[in-house]
Amino acid sequence: MSVRPTPEWLQAQYDNRARVTNSAVLLDRWARASALAREHLSSRLDLAYGSDPAETLDIFLTNTAEPAPVLVFLHGGYWRALDKSDHSFLAPVFTDEGAIVVVPNYSLCPSVTMDRIPLQMTQALAWVWRHIADFGGDPNRIIVVGHSAGGQLACLMLGCDWKSISVELPRHLVKGALSLSGLHDLTPLPRVPFLQQDLRLDEATARRLSPVRIESPEPPLYAVVGGLESEEFLRQTQAIRAAWGARAVSVCEVLPGFDHFTVLHDLADAEGRSHQLARRLLDLRWYSALM
Repeated sequence: MSVRPTPEWLQAQYDNRARVTNSAVLLDRWARASALAREHLSSRLDLAYGSDPAETLDIFLTNTAEPAPVLVFLHGGYWRALDKSDHSFLAPVFTDEGAIVVVPNYSLCPSVTMDRIPLQMTQALAWVWRHIADFGGDPNRIIVVGHSAGGQLACLMLGCDWKSISVELPRHLVKGALSLSGLHDLTPLPRVPFLQQDLRLDEATARRLSPVRIESPEPPLYAVVGGLESEEFLRQTQAIRAAWGARAVSVCEVLPGFDHFTVLHDLADAEGRSHQLARRLLDLRWYSALM
C-alpha cells in the first residue's frame, strides 16, 4: 500500500526557490537580460488581448520575407508570481532565427482563481490567431512553449476545443507545444503548504485542471525537465507521457545538469536541446493537415 506524501515532503519537492540556492540571482539575471531585449529588439509591448488590465501581451518581431512562424511563451511562477517582462530574454535567439515571439500576461492568484487563467490564455491565443498577420506572422504556424505552471497552460492550449471558443477558430489553432518542467498532475498541490494561501486549490479543481486527465491531442507535445530537479518534477514529466502516450508525447526527456531555472537558459541557447525541440516544432510542415 502506497504511503500518502506528507505536506513537509511535498513542500521540499515543489519549493524551487528554496531548492535552488541561487534562484534570486537567476531571476535578477532574467530581469536584466529581458530589459536589454526590450530595449534592442523590434517589438510591440503591452498590447491588450482582453479587457482586464492583466490581459496584455508583448510581441517581438522578426525580419523575414515570408510570414513567420509564431512561438507563444507562457511563463511560470505557480500561477501566482512573475510577469511577461521577466521572460523577454527568451525572444532574441528565436527572432534571429526568423520566428515571432509572443509573451502574454495573465492574472495572478489570489486575485483570480486558477480556473480563470486558462480562459485568459485561450483569449490570448485567439487574439494572436486573429491579429498576428498584421505583424508579419503566420496564424497557421502557432506553437506554444510553457515553463512550470506555463507547461500546464501549454498542455491545456494544445488540447483546447477551439471551436467551442469561437466557430471561426481552426480546430487545431496550436500546432504543437513544448512543456519545460511542466506541472501536468496538479493533484498534489492542494497539500503543498506554501502554495495554498494564494492558489486556494481544492482537490476537485486540481483534477479538473490537470493535463494528465484530459484526452490526448492530435498535435505533438514535447516534454522535458532538468536533471537536477526534484523527484516530483521528474515524475510530472513522465506522467504526461504515461497519460497521453508516446504518439502524442513523442519526446519525453531529462536534460542533465539543469535545474528548474536554468532549464530556461537551455531554451535561450541556440545549441540547447530544448531550443532545438522548439525549432523543430516551429519548422514542422504538417500544419496544413491540422487546420
